[in-house]
Amino acid sequence: MNTQNKNILSDKVQEILGMGNSYAGQLKTTRFEEVLHNSIEASLRSNNLVPRPVFSQLYLEAEHQLISNLEACKRPGTEEEEEDDGSESSSPLIPYQMKPPPEGCCTTDGFCQAGKDLRLISMSNEQIEVPSGFLLIGAKSPNLPEHLLVCAVDKRFLPDDNGRNALLGFSGNCVGCGEKGFRYFTEFSNHINLKLITQPKKQKHLKCYLIKNAQGSLTKGPLICWKGTEGRTQQSPSSSTSSIPSQPPESPASSTTGASADSVAGNNQNALTGLQQAGAPTDQAVSRAVIGASASQNNRDSVRHQNAMKTNNVSCQNMARPSVIGNLANSGPPKKRHRGWSPDSSSAIETLSIHSNPTAQNSGSKTVADIAELACMTQSSLLGPISSPLTTSEEPVVVPDNLLKICRTRPVIFKGHGNLPYLCGNLNDIVVSPMLQNCYRNTQTFPRAYEQHSTSVTTVLSVEMQILLTVYYLAQLAPDQVPLIEDLEHILVRAWQESNLTETKQYQQAVSHSVPYVSSSTLAVTAKQLTWLAKLAASSCKNVVRILDSTNSLAEGLTETFKLLSEGKLLGKNFVVIICITKNQSTESCVVVTGKRQAGFLAERMLSPKDHLKEINYELVTGKVGALGAFFSSLCPEGDIDTLLEKCSLTRNGQGCSFNASLKKFDDSTAQRLAVCSGSTVSNKGTCQIHPVQLAVARKLLSHVCAIADSSTQNLDLGSFEKVDFLILVPPSEVAYQQTVLHVRQSGILVELGLEGECTANQCADQYVMKLTTEAQGKFEAFQQRALKNPYTLFILIHDHAHWDLTSGGTFSQSEPFLGLADRIVNCKEMKEALNVLTLQVTSFPFALQTQQTYISPYNEIHWPSSCNSGVNLYHENNKYFGLSDFIDSTHSGHKLPLLRYDSSFEAMVTAVEERFPKMHSAVIWTYILIQHYSAAMMVTAGHSQMKNYSSVETLEIIQSLISSARNCPNNHGYMVLLRIPSISLAALAYERLCQVRHRLGLQYRFEIILGTPSTKINISQHFLTQLKVWQKIEDPDWAPETYLDLEDLPCILILSGADPYGESFPRFVALVLVTTVADSGKNSNTKRQRSYSNQSASSRSSKTSSLLCDGDPFLPSGAEDTARHPLHVEPVNIEDSSVTREKSKLRADSVQQKPNHETQYPEKHRINLDQIDNNKTSQRSSKTFSSGSSSTQTPILGQMSSQCPRTKAASQPPTVFLPKLIYEIITKVDSSGVAKLSSFLPHHSVHWITSFHPSLAKMMTSTEQSLYYRQWTVAKQNHMDFNKAQNRTEVFHPRRLLLNGPPQVGKTGAYLQFLGILSRMLIRLMEVDVYDEEEINLTIHCDLLLNYNEKLEGGYWVTQTDCFAQESAVQLTQVGCLCTMREAKEDASLQLKESLLWPHLESFSKLLFDYTVHDPKYEDASPVYSRDLANNKGYKAHKKEGDIYLRRQTTRMRLSKYAAYNTYHHCEQCHEYMGFNPRCQPYDSTLHAFTFSCSMLGEEVQLHFIIPKSKEQNFIFSQPGGQLESMKLPLVTDKNSDCIKSPIFTPTTGRHEHGLFNLYHAMDGANHLHVLVIKEYEMAVYKKYWPNHIMLVLPSIFNNSGVGAAHFLIKELSYHNLELERNRQEELGSKPQDVWPFIVIADDSCVMWNSLNTDVSKNATSAPTEPNTLERNVSLKHVLQHIEATAQIPHYALCGIRKWSSKINNLHLAEPFSRCHLHDFLLLNVDLTQNVQYNQNRFTCDDVDFNLRVHSAGLLICRFNCFSVMKKQIAIGGHRTFHIKSKVPDVPMSISPSQYICAPDSKHTFLAAPAQLLLEKYLQHTSNHLFPLSVRNYSHPVLSVDCYLNLGQEITVCFVSSRPHSLNINTCGLTFSGLLLYLCDSFVTSSILKKFHFLKGATLCVICQDRSSLRQTVVRLELEDEWQFRLRDEFQTANSQEDKPLFFLTGRHV
Repeated sequence: MNTQNKNILSDKVQEILGMGNSYAGQLKTTRFEEVLHNSIEASLRSNNLVPRPVFSQLYLEAEHQLISNLEACKRPGTEEEEEDDGSESSSPLIPYQMKPPPEGCCTTDGFCQAGKDLRLISMSNEQIEVPSGFLLIGAKSPNLPEHLLVCAVDKRFLPDDNGRNALLGFSGNCVGCGEKGFRYFTEFSNHINLKLITQPKKQKHLKCYLIKNAQGSLTKGPLICWKGTEGRTQQSPSSSTSSIPSQPPESPASSTTGASADSVAGNNQNALTGLQQAGAPTDQAVSRAVIGASASQNNRDSVRHQNAMKTNNVSCQNMARPSVIGNLANSGPPKKRHRGWSPDSSSAIETLSIHSNPTAQNSGSKTVADIAELACMTQSSLLGPISSPLTTSEEPVVVPDNLLKICRTRPVIFKGHGNLPYLCGNLNDIVVSPMLQNCYRNTQTFPRAYEQHSTSVTTVLSVEMQILLTVYYLAQLAPDQVPLIEDLEHILVRAWQESNLTETKQYQQAVSHSVPYVSSSTLAVTAKQLTWLAKLAASSCKNVVRILDSTNSLAEGLTETFKLLSEGKLLGKNFVVIICITKNQSTESCVVVTGKRQAGFLAERMLSPKDHLKEINYELVTGKVGALGAFFSSLCPEGDIDTLLEKCSLTRNGQGCSFNASLKKFDDSTAQRLAVCSGSTVSNKGTCQIHPVQLAVARKLLSHVCAIADSSTQNLDLGSFEKVDFLILVPPSEVAYQQTVLHVRQSGILVELGLEGECTANQCADQYVMKLTTEAQGKFEAFQQRALKNPYTLFILIHDHAHWDLTSGGTFSQSEPFLGLADRIVNCKEMKEALNVLTLQVTSFPFALQTQQTYISPYNEIHWPSSCNSGVNLYHENNKYFGLSDFIDSTHSGHKLPLLRYDSSFEAMVTAVEERFPKMHSAVIWTYILIQHYSAAMMVTAGHSQMKNYSSVETLEIIQSLISSARNCPNNHGYMVLLRIPSISLAALAYERLCQVRHRLGLQYRFEIILGTPSTKINISQHFLTQLKVWQKIEDPDWAPETYLDLEDLPCILILSGADPYGESFPRFVALVLVTTVADSGKNSNTKRQRSYSNQSASSRSSKTSSLLCDGDPFLPSGAEDTARHPLHVEPVNIEDSSVTREKSKLRADSVQQKPNHETQYPEKHRINLDQIDNNKTSQRSSKTFSSGSSSTQTPILGQMSSQCPRTKAASQPPTVFLPKLIYEIITKVDSSGVAKLSSFLPHHSVHWITSFHPSLAKMMTSTEQSLYYRQWTVAKQNHMDFNKAQNRTEVFHPRRLLLNGPPQVGKTGAYLQFLGILSRMLIRLMEVDVYDEEEINLTIHCDLLLNYNEKLEGGYWVTQTDCFAQESAVQLTQVGCLCTMREAKEDASLQLKESLLWPHLESFSKLLFDYTVHDPKYEDASPVYSRDLANNKGYKAHKKEGDIYLRRQTTRMRLSKYAAYNTYHHCEQCHEYMGFNPRCQPYDSTLHAFTFSCSMLGEEVQLHFIIPKSKEQNFIFSQPGGQLESMKLPLVTDKNSDCIKSPIFTPTTGRHEHGLFNLYHAMDGANHLHVLVIKEYEMAVYKKYWPNHIMLVLPSIFNNSGVGAAHFLIKELSYHNLELERNRQEELGSKPQDVWPFIVIADDSCVMWNSLNTDVSKNATSAPTEPNTLERNVSLKHVLQHIEATAQIPHYALCGIRKWSSKINNLHLAEPFSRCHLHDFLLLNVDLTQNVQYNQNRFTCDDVDFNLRVHSAGLLICRFNCFSVMKKQIAIGGHRTFHIKSKVPDVPMSISPSQYICAPDSKHTFLAAPAQLLLEKYLQHTSNHLFPLSVRNYSHPVLSVDCYLNLGQEITVCFVSSRPHSLNINTCGLTFSGLLLYLCDSFVTSSILKKFHFLKGATLCVICQDRSSLRQTVVRLELEDEWQFRLRDEFQTANSQEDKPLFFLTGRHV
């Protein structure tokens, strides 16, 4: 601090302390210390030497109010004026150097330096603690113009409502991180990362207050009035509606019209602002506005509002005192903190304003009475748009009295350009709308939208052009046509687009030709041209539009308009356009709608749906409809219709005319007659039939679910689910609820999914359907609990009729508590995050769910297919979906009456009554006219022909057809008339009145009248209930109709109420669905319903399908949902004047008779033939009344139609739909390109266009294209359920949400129920695999058991294959009976028997003979191994015929058990960690380790590589230090751990990185184990990718082309070397070397499940075991391995294994628990005992058979546990199939036969690209018949193979002999061989050994060596030439090149 500042500060403090309170009684002492503190602080921070005044902030409050009020009159406040003006400083802007942020802090825009989000959209629902005296403020960041940052600011440093009294300085808190005490705004702006380039100023960046809306969310509130131009009471659009006070007992329409209009317009001014600017002094009005405006203020106390109210009154009354204001010197505190301010200077700004606007001074001298008159406003004007800014130079416009009586309507004033003047007087007779002004404002967004599309030239439409286009639009309207803002906006868009396109072309041409470019703005309409061009346009419109040009102001034009209206000079004028060219050449305009029809329509359109219902209820409750009722009652020739009805009732009861006598009650005799006649009636209580299109949709749903599961996101793991559960959400309609429950029952889905039993399914069906009501939330909570508790069940949450409730879950309404419930359920956090919950939203109106914020991916949308999908017709040829588009198409045909039209006489009456009652809501008028017409029609039908003129001919025919249909039908079937009255109150009124009229006329037994409301059940009389029971053959006495489908064939009038249809289905065989329209929501101008027509048409157009099956079986001939959704009027017949009708009927009958049948299938139109009626009327009744029988041209004879059943007619013709004329015009109108006019309407009231620039829908858009269109161009509003997603920008599409879109009543319910069924079946299918199911082969014809028994008598022990008794048990078993010779050892023997079935006894087992025969079915085509059994039985019985050799192996589908092994597609939660892949974490790290050991067989050191994940390193020993891999840990034999597997598991694999079954987590039942994948080097990367948490053994690159033998060889060599290392390590630790576990497991990569065969041997009294009971069950691999590892003395066994599973259990498995035979696919290998027996590293096939034979010949034990079996999955890829034999010559396609696998040495044979060993093995397999001709099927003379087994084909028997010393070989005495095979002979093979064997003459010799030299040496060394004859041409080699090292072999003949 410099010295001067210190001195100034000292003087200042002393001055303050010495002065004391010089403003005695007026100084605000409570603020003195605060002002002093902040003034001192400001002085310290300022570099200016001029001291700042302290008391300038403490002047009198009244003077500030006067100044602020005058400034408010001078300058209307705008948001743009918040920026600092240039009067404060003339110095240039100095760039602001922001202090660099601290190191490591957050610098992201919208976040504070602590990293907390401050954006309003993120904190709107957060709970923020605001200290006392602080307010929440929205701050603007220049880098985030679309966001507000939330901060807490001390309200003392903020201005009051008049922009004054804000303390200098700043005090605020950060609401993100909670840091408090920021005393400088510069410091605070740095903390919240404003990143300013200019000096931080709170006036510039603190923009508005933040308030809470009705939902409790924080939202933008009124702007902060820093300069006194805007009041604190300004409301944002979101809060303006919540500030409306309670309504007086005035019409709700008049009291809410203005408010709703400005809320739509987004006007920020509320009633209080308008009062301040207009100077209204009335305390009552002001207090109402203040109370309403202060309701949502941000913690403002009510005292300040009361002070502000009083001050406003004072200011208004003292506006005649400008001298006081002019003489004020120090008028306010300084606005800048860092600039000096002299206490002697005056307020330059205010003085300049006073002198520059003398008009303002003059206006301030008005009397209080004038001001009071100016402010005489009703509440509607206070809250509406009438309170627009008024310049002080204009007089207020007075609305004349009795305007409504004069005009017979309330004129609507459209705001246009400029400020609308203030209106006073009779404001209840006018309506002000901002819709036109909003339309103009929307045009300003066009260039911005085009800039996003990279358009270079953009020009905004001028004001003059907008006005002129508006005039053109109004001028082209018909006199009775209403204007639509959507149409005008579309015109403005098209005009701008065309002008911009032209300008773009001109610009491009100018650039290309280098000519000057002239902008189109020079050719625009000027202000001077506008008036006469507008008048010219209006002159051609039959004087419908009047142009008024005002030279002074809009007020003058409005005054002139009101004058002309009062004088009646605007009769016939629908629109008055006022154009004003101001003095500054700006153009202002407004439009006054004076047409009765147009003004009424626009006034009602401004109401929201709730306001409509309030207005209707208000008129009904207050009795305003009394005059309307009296008027209609007087419409009767006798003066009063009630009097006439009373007379009719008395006449009917007293005299009983012939007509009434026919109206008899339905009695028992009639019921019996109908019971006989109703045999053709089909009840809808049966099961639902599934049609092809529903099955196609169900499969499409399933394919999308599979696509989600197959995606890399792993959001859905179908493989982990075992069953399906579901819950269906339906709207809160009792009928829709019961309808869906009925579908669930009929579908049988509960039984199919296993959710309920057959006996309980019907009773429990309602538990799976939930109405969206608060009372039914228990079902959802139960569903949610089931989903959380059952992770292996896939839960489907089906949101049916999803478009019905899109309200955000934060919205809560006391009157409609169910609103938002769908959002709270579907979008609740638990449901969205549950991985086993799939949400399916079903709708016929998808467009409201297709916004930019939608949760549904466009790839997850399923659209209903068209009638012909992929060339396949999905619908029956006689069925067609008849939707709205078909009705519209009928309007274009000129040769017959359209099916869609309007009732002109009904419309004319509506127009007349609306003119008579202009204040009455149109829906009330429509309902009363409806009642009048139907009442009169019933009276005419009852014989009162004088009422004929009081109803339309259409209504007359409807009632006559309704009454006569049941009488003319043999089964008493009738039609249904559907009346759509959205208001429940009006629907109840119509129901009561029509029932009353029907009863008085005695028609109560002719037809029923039903009131259909959402919350009530269907209620019909007992008479018609009996009829329905007879028709539907129902015997339940308590039955009652629950759905509209139950009303099939019932003649009735159904009055359907409710704001929206809830998806109810209607009877599909109803011949006529008669729907009478009642105007809804302003004659259906509500954009939601208007757009619904268009989308319904688009849906029907894109999916012109049959209306299927009660939405499971609907087949409605007319698309009843069209009638249910829209207020349609459908009627079957048109009655005309009898003479005209006779002539037309005759002509039509003649023409029909000439038509062929196929042309008359659909009737031309349903007209009545009065000739037939006149001919038959005498036999029907005596009175002359109208009759009807809806005639059809389906048959040539029209007279027969009168007796035709309505059910029959309904199958061939759709109904006629009657609409209001307005809706008819909207629906049917298309533009020049054929696009429906409705494309400009919003799809739903909860969404809005992102810009008016959006293109139009194309005519032929597909459903997918429409979806993308709405996703691009619409956004959700704040009350939309998807709006919350927009606030969370990190949220993307929900991965498990689907959308099913289809036309109404087309069968969507049946489709998704079918989807549930096939999904369940697919899950079961996923839980199943194809496993090999083959019987063992090569079994002898005789009983093996007896043969083996005889062979096992050696050594004094006879051990049966079912018993392995210990010798010390002293039990001698007999040969057959197994009788105990020692009775006293019976119990011990039974225990021994039980143990003998579990484990082998070493000594006993070693006595068993080895079974040389190969029984594995996969070796059925391999050479049999010679044994005595084979020789004695002349071979084995073949299981296949010759033609079946190449057929696929037999498999069986088995369901996976919980102990199955899985491939990479399995992703359950339990094994994610085991797999090492979890989408929520990073892949597991692994390291590569080299392991080197010496191998004598290879003659060199071998280096293998281990890939070891970090999580598996504990299984290995590493050197310290260095971390080199030393060994793999092995347990001890004596270790006992029930949760551990001792044997390491090695799985060699190739080509099966995806399909190999390496996931052993479930198979091991969670036990610890060591699993190593043995892979080839070139596959290392892909295996590591798919199995990141698995240990991998990578073979050296030299083995990349080797077979499975190489893998087995290296596994065994590595394991033995590791065993030696572990023995050394354990010996150092004190253990014995022989105690180290010597076994490893070698398992195939297709082993999927393991089974256990349990045998229960029960004994009889003689101790002879009976036939054992076998039970096979799935067991875990852990159980199998632990059982085998628990075998006593297991180190003495060389190989242990299990058999291959077969569904046919052989007796051998039951008789022998253990076998000494070949082992395959899954075995435990003792690497210690088999040290000297190696796998052949060169082998590709049969290496396990070769190894088994050599192990046995070495005298080692091979034990197979027959009680266990392994299932092998059929895997079609990988394994041995990876080797393909092909030519080395590239691009030469050739078929290579096995004979080409060899060639003569040094020949020019085509070499093959395949390993030499593979070529040799394949050659010998397929061509050995020619090589060994004497051996073919010669089982007694096999081929002798020394030291190896090679497959020579299934017809050649191979006898294996080992040349090793002391080896065990088969007894060959007396055996003569037919051939000799020597394969790579080593030194153990000598000539002396070979000379021991005898060969047939001509036997074949085959010697195989690695090269030609070795071949010759072998022949010489073995002295083969002594007995064998060789030829040069008998030398061959495999077809390999020299670099591939071919194998050579030589053949010879025995001599």
